[in-house]
Amino acid sequence: MAHMLLIEDEQALAATIAKGLREELFLVEVVHDGIDGLWAAQSGGYDLIVLDLQLPGMPGLEICRRLRAAGSLVPILMLTARDAISDVVTGLDSGANDYLTKPFAFAVFLARVRALLRVGSQSGSATYTAADLTLNSATREVQRGGITVSLTAKEFQLLESLLRQKGKVLTRSQLIDAVWERDLEPDSNVLEVHMASLRRKVDRGRLPLLLHTVRGVGYSLRETAP
Repeated sequence: MAHMLLIEDEQALAATIAKGLREELFLVEVVHDGIDGLWAAQSGGYDLIVLDLQLPGMPGLEICRRLRAAGSLVPILMLTARDAISDVVTGLDSGANDYLTKPFAFAVFLARVRALLRVGSQSGSATYTAADLTLNSATREVQRGGITVSLTAKEFQLLESLLRQKGKVLTRSQLIDAVWERDLEPDSNVLEVHMASLRRKVDRGRLPLLLHTVRGVGYSLRETAP
């Protein structure tokens, strides 16, 4: 299951794109600001970045240049409302892999996404591990100590998100953004319920404990307590 970062300041458009991608079973994290987007992109763990050209805080072209200068090879699909040839050339020269002008049909956007993911997957691995836990995103199989762990779709998405960022703390909003729609009620305990179930299936009766709650922040997957 591919993990994507969407950096788009038009919140209605971002919500529409994220909803469509999640319906296609992609993991999606949404950021609306250029500076926050660069920080998220630099944290790694993404298979594709969808990047708007015009962003508050830092323009998309600068984000793209910085990522490439740092050696990042993650595929980047750049979005813009402008259709001048010079903008297309500038975007591609800055390191973007593809370029799409707004407005666009979602089917066209999805085809571009899938094409870039095929390119990116040629050097990528679909297997993630921590201690004796293994997750294969291609086969959707999870094992702990050689024993298959049966997870729901949401539990699998949560575990994959945490494994991709192993050792890092993911905030509550980051996990909700990756697995659910952003319109969840602020006081919803859906995430906590799913995490409790995931912890029972992955950690109960096993050492080391891998799933950790970071009070007041979020959750982390690591082999030692944070």
